[in-house]
Order: sequence, then structure tokens, then C-alpha cells
Amino acid sequence: MSALPARDDRAPQPADIDSRQDCERLVRAFYARALDDEVIGWLFTDVAHLDLEAHVPRLTAFWETVLLGAASYGGGAFRPHAALHARAPLRAGHFARWLHLWNLTVDELFAGPRAELAKRHAARVARAFAARLQALAQPPGASLPRTAGAAPPAGAGATSPGGAGAAPPAGAAAALAITYHGRG
Repeated sequence: MSALPARDDRAPQPADIDSRQDCERLVRAFYARALDDEVIGWLFTDVAHLDLEAHVPRLTAFWETVLLGAASYGGGAFRPHAALHARAPLRAGHFARWLHLWNLTVDELFAGPRAELAKRHAARVARAFAARLQALAQPPGASLPRTAGAAPPAGAGATSPGGAGAAPPAGAAAALAITYHGRG
């Protein structure tokens, strides 16, 4: 009686990010998750009124430039976030949640040096944007706290445009220790 070959039950390891199509796949998967998220989804849908189909090519170009060196992105990423912040203050907890969802999406779809770069770059962007937005809120001459460049803490308060009174959504807000006041 001959022995059967050993069965390999391991799932195949995801490939790295290698093309513009991979960048678009990542962007679409992330936004599918983020738009429905109970902590940050309202920022995209109710405040920014994001037209995803119009925005995907620009976001794809951004990540293609960062990850593949394509130089296909032109423009500044901060200005739209500053405009959004003026309408609904973006808090450290929002950035922490964004980063958590981004990392989750990257890890589900890809593995390799560029996937790791996508996570590192996203963390740098989140830290930089949070610090710059905090600086915008400071009165002239005020100094930023010493930890302004540190990773956004999960315990920062987040306020949505709707005012106080609504119960926080189950799960994510408590997990991030975010004070969430409903969607309005």
C-alpha cells in the first residue's frame, strides 16, 4: 500500500503590491470597509459626500506613486483634509481608526515589502495630518504639545456634526475610547 502525499492545508500567501491594479484593488477594498465604518464612515458619506468613483483614480495614483514610484499623482493630499476638518473636526481617534482599517485591508490582500511600506506610509500620513490639523486649531503663538508628532492615541475624543445626545455605536467607539455623538 502506497502512502498518499502529505496534504498542504496552508492558504497561499498573498502577493505583494506590484501594479496600479493592485493599488486600485487596495483603495477600493479599504473604502468599502471605511464607508460603512461606524466611527469614520459618516465623515466620508455625510460630511465629505465622497464620490468614490470620481475619487478612486486620484487615490490610486497617490498609492501608485508612493508604492511603485510611478509619479502619477500630482497635488497635495493635505488640503482636502483641512477643508474636511473645518466642517467636522478630525480627531486623533479618527486617524487611529482610519489607520486600523487601512492596515487590516492591506494585511488581508497583500504581503511583502510594498505592503509593509503601504502601512508605514499610512502611519506617517496619519501622524502628520493629525499634527498639522492640531496646529491649525492652536491660537497664534501657542506651542504644540510635545507629543504632537507621536502616533495618534486611540483615546482622543471625536465629535460628529449632529450634536450630543445620541448613544455611541456598539463596539468600535468603546474599543477606541472615542466619544462619539451620533451622525446628526
